[in-house]
Amino acid sequence: MEIAIISGKGGTGKSSISASFATIGDRVVIADCDVDAANLYLIFNPLNEEETIYVSGHNAVINYDLCTDCGLCEDYCRFDAISTREDGRVIISEISCDGCFLCSRICPEKAIDMIPNDKSRMYSGSFRSGKMVYGKLAPGEENTGKLVNMVREKARETARENGIDTIILDGPPGIGCPAISTITGADRVVIVTEPTLSGLLDLRRAADVVRKFSLPAYAIINKHDLNTEMCRQIEEWCNQNGIRVIGKLPFDSRITEAMIQSKSITEYNPQIDISKKLEEIWKKILNQSK
Repeated sequence: MEIAIISGKGGTGKSSISASFATIGDRVVIADCDVDAANLYLIFNPLNEEETIYVSGHNAVINYDLCTDCGLCEDYCRFDAISTREDGRVIISEISCDGCFLCSRICPEKAIDMIPNDKSRMYSGSFRSGKMVYGKLAPGEENTGKLVNMVREKARETARENGIDTIILDGPPGIGCPAISTITGADRVVIVTEPTLSGLLDLRRAADVVRKFSLPAYAIINKHDLNTEMCRQIEEWCNQNGIRVIGKLPFDSRITEAMIQSKSITEYNPQIDISKKLEEIWKKILNQSK
């Protein structure tokens, strides 16, 4: 079973909740799909057993020993990444280059090499409650959705090899490509929101995306007691739109204390109210029929 946990915006507490679920009950595979800003490894400190290079794309680089500055590549570049300086030298902008390979293929002198962007990585290994897979996209590199797919495929493989039934997908905030790659084909989608106007609006955006994939969606309202009126509005909207509010969590500053100790709140203090509520919510998620 794959359970995707997402949020329409950052700062709702999604990753703290994912970490708590991962440390309740049976062993799990947790996949940090927020590859632009992976952070669960900071809490779990996994033993990385495998490191995989991720090639996010390519950049065109001119070999000036072969280049005749004919300008043919500039004529055909649709991204305006190639230009000619006043001295007649053809140059390529690394930032503007889309890595489409066209210039390297039409160059009559074969003077353009396509250099892979290979600074990003995927890691897989063990942590105290099971197995963990996560990706780290290098600054300036792209194709986040592809790296998320790679992380998910590795998580499935790891689950099969280790006889683990549950995969937790800690998705990125927002509704872009990495979020879509996180939820595609998941068995459950849990949207974490907060009792603010932006929390409601971003919940609606996230729910619209989930609905397009015909996936069962549930909502968790985190820090619900900070704004009871907005919490009521969120519950009302969810009820009107067929999204079950599967739980509400109180604000608790001890979550920060737990993170400082590299623990989830359910590990740090399993007896307090928020930990017990998280355990109840996790059981509800696992017991929902698809």
